Amino acid sequence: MATELRRLDDWTGDDTTVADIEDALAVLRHEGDLRTSVMTHTAWVPEEWLDAAHDVLAGLAERHPSRTIILVPRPQEADALDARVWLERFRLPGENRYVCSEVIELHLKGRRADAPASIVLPLLLSDLPAFLRWRGRPPFGSDVLDQLVDIVDRLVVDSREWSHGLTEVADLFERVAVSDIAWARTLTWRVALARLWPGVADARELRVTGPESEALLLVGWLRSRLGRDLELVHERAGDVERVALDGEDVSPPREPPRSASDLLSDELDRFARDRIYEDAVRGV
Repeated sequence: MATELRRLDDWTGDDTTVADIEDALAVLRHEGDLRTSVMTHTAWVPEEWLDAAHDVLAGLAERHPSRTIILVPRPQEADALDARVWLERFRLPGENRYVCSEVIELHLKGRRADAPASIVLPLLLSDLPAFLRWRGRPPFGSDVLDQLVDIVDRLVVDSREWSHGLTEVADLFERVAVSDIAWARTLTWRVALARLWPGVADARELRVTGPESEALLLVGWLRSRLGRDLELVHERAGDVERVALDGEDVSPPREPPRSASDLLSDELDRFARDRIYEDAVRGV
């Protein structure tokens, strides 16, 4: 496994072009660098999410060598494409060679924010899977979202990042594989509920203290598995703190909470559609 992360000097370009960006990548690479990208990881990151996105990407480290394209929409500004490019390099043990990942941060100003696919498409690595991480609530039905969905293999969201409108995700299921990090956070609770079988078959009420997204996904999952309605009683909290079935507390999971980087890393290893998640969303 590679070790010793090194970040090379970066390149910036104001009102630049895709061709200039590709030239910058070529200049930044060192002879002997191993370009072992396994995917293109695109992220739509409004400015209020930018620091969090950088933290998550740093946490991914060498687990997913990739070309990462960070799209920062700034539609209120004059038309321009500003870019910052850098490499993350990981030294191979016992060698003077590095595995390198490429990071391209694009600030889409003015009307450039309306046509992101035309910029991203030539930067995608051919014959490799393409993922899109959308920070915040996706603008369902918008041309911007539709453009990007049409050029990637998987859309990764976190429905904890918005309130209301969870079921709108279902409109995308036949167009692109969808992952929801909020769904991943419910796994240990779903396992705990499944262990109550067959008693759970007669349950009438699910009570969840936690984020709205996880509460809805848990009740949607139970409804879809049981094939009938189930009442949800929800109390808000930052994380899922309590789950009760017909008034009886479900034993909480013993596993410690996972980091945002770990959760995203798991989703970047998935390629097929998650039919159980899709059924849970439709059951909300």
